[in-house]
Amino acid sequence: MDRVLVVDKPRGLTSHDVVQRIRRASGIRKVGHAGTLDPSAAGVLVVLVGKATRLSQFLIEVDKEYMGEIVLGLATDTQDAEGKAVEFGSTEGVSEGDIRRAFSRFTGEIEQVPPMVSAIKREGTPLYVLARRGITVEREPRPVQVSRFELLGYESPLAEFEIACSKGTYVRTLAADVGESLGCGAHLGRLTRTRVGRFTLDEAVALEELERLGGGIAEAGYSMFDALAPWPAVRLEEDERETISTGGAVTVPVSRTAAAGDGDFIRLTGDGVDLLAVGCAGGCDRPGCLCIRPVRVFAAV
Repeated sequence: MDRVLVVDKPRGLTSHDVVQRIRRASGIRKVGHAGTLDPSAAGVLVVLVGKATRLSQFLIEVDKEYMGEIVLGLATDTQDAEGKAVEFGSTEGVSEGDIRRAFSRFTGEIEQVPPMVSAIKREGTPLYVLARRGITVEREPRPVQVSRFELLGYESPLAEFEIACSKGTYVRTLAADVGESLGCGAHLGRLTRTRVGRFTLDEAVALEELERLGGGIAEAGYSMFDALAPWPAVRLEEDERETISTGGAVTVPVSRTAAAGDGDFIRLTGDGVDLLAVGCAGGCDRPGCLCIRPVRVFAAV
């Protein structure tokens, strides 16, 4: 049973908690996820079952979208509502225009210093473990991309927002940075992830509903082939399937590659239903053709 599940994670559970509950309900041991979501946050968590766990490297890189609120006037040591207050400030005189201008300063390609409560490891130890011990270490800034950061409404001290950003963006850090730029301090309040790549909250299934399906969990979510649907697909001939399944590259006419370009990922299939492999398109010496090399093979011929 190889499925990609779009789970509506409730607040209060870790991503690992969700994985464990799906393991118990389905009886399947091989279950993972494509990127964590903080325990205090709700929304889209992509859970991978069976061979679909091998899609993680592709699904974890996609952009995400969130809706939430920034609480102005109070900074915390964890940059969210779970932490201890470290700074109080006044929101008097802070206007919607001020907040929008602050948001614009954190839009585009920016650099972030990861919070101490992140899962980034220092000499094999996650930073959040060090933080629990009261240890703070230097962290190098990391580039991230914030493509959209919009104010939805403001009633002091709460600023409701929507954001679209790249993998690795810490929304709690953005909230703290906005508060600092406004001179009043801030932390992240409520947060809901509304999109992970092509997967949206509208299609997400409640964890309890998935648990009720039990061993019938294959009725939910996507097949591995359909989960990568935004990518072009190539249906391979028998000899091409044999070549790909043993790690070899194949050359196909551009007309069969659904307008894929050099460097694009391609879904490779034999029957148009099952995912044989993920390939990468590249140029070749034969005019009007592309060379496709396998990046990850999922099934043998």
